[in-house]
Amino acid sequence: MAKIIGCIGTSHVPTIGVAYDKGKQEDPAWKPLFDGYKPVAKWLEDNKADVLVFIYNDHATTFFFDMYPTFTLGVGERFPIADEGAGLRNLPHIRGNVDLQAHIAESLVNDEFDLTITQNKPIDHGCASPLPLMWPHEPDWPGVVVPIAVNVLQYPLPTPRRCYKLGKALRRAIESYPEDLRVVVVGTGGLSHQIHGERTGFNNEEWDQEFLALLQHNPEKLTELTHADYVRLGGAESVEQIMWLAMRGAMPEKIRKIHQNYYLATTTAMTVVVYEGEEETTSSAVGSNQSVMA
Repeated sequence: MAKIIGCIGTSHVPTIGVAYDKGKQEDPAWKPLFDGYKPVAKWLEDNKADVLVFIYNDHATTFFFDMYPTFTLGVGERFPIADEGAGLRNLPHIRGNVDLQAHIAESLVNDEFDLTITQNKPIDHGCASPLPLMWPHEPDWPGVVVPIAVNVLQYPLPTPRRCYKLGKALRRAIESYPEDLRVVVVGTGGLSHQIHGERTGFNNEEWDQEFLALLQHNPEKLTELTHADYVRLGGAESVEQIMWLAMRGAMPEKIRKIHQNYYLATTTAMTVVVYEGEEETTSSAVGSNQSVMA
């Protein structure tokens, strides 16, 4: 049977992809961020991950505000990476597994999640920005991706609790798949940031650290917050954090943090965290780095 071996929370800032494509991994302004993903890549390699279930949001690339689904699951053998204005990226199309994707879709619908299903649609920076930092891709990706897009742009949004329940249903779907696959669930977005309006450039490091602590030890408390609470505490775009709750819902009650990197150098508190279930832990801690630049 398929098994969830851990989960990853990661920012999906589009400039990460731009900096990566321009070879800025050793640039002093970017090095702390890129270095923070090296332990993640090693953890995925050491644990032989076959599948990344990516919970992300589409940034008006495949969908637009006249038709923006609440939950969307992508099905396809290959997904092109969207050109969002900077040109096509020098990355292979993202690999998929149609049988697994179809199984998850059917299981989630039977678990009363009314999904939109797309086929072979392009994937934007919500997934494609952090992906090459975690997985090698020459000549091709080492495994497959199950893309699940969540509406965090067009109100009304799914509630934090609904996203948490999505994660629980996703775990049931994965664990009922008969093939022996090692699966990692990735929640993307955030942490604190606002990129428009009077609070442009707003960050709240104290809230970011509280969120990460609650995510690990008391996620139920995070499900009780409203969208307005997330916006007030972390900025308008930090409502993306509800996608981390979907990732957390797919994990057991008790989890162990394997790695954390927090880097505040732009308008977004760029963060990556790796967790394993305490009863499922297979690797030793690979470190934690807290890096804040004024």
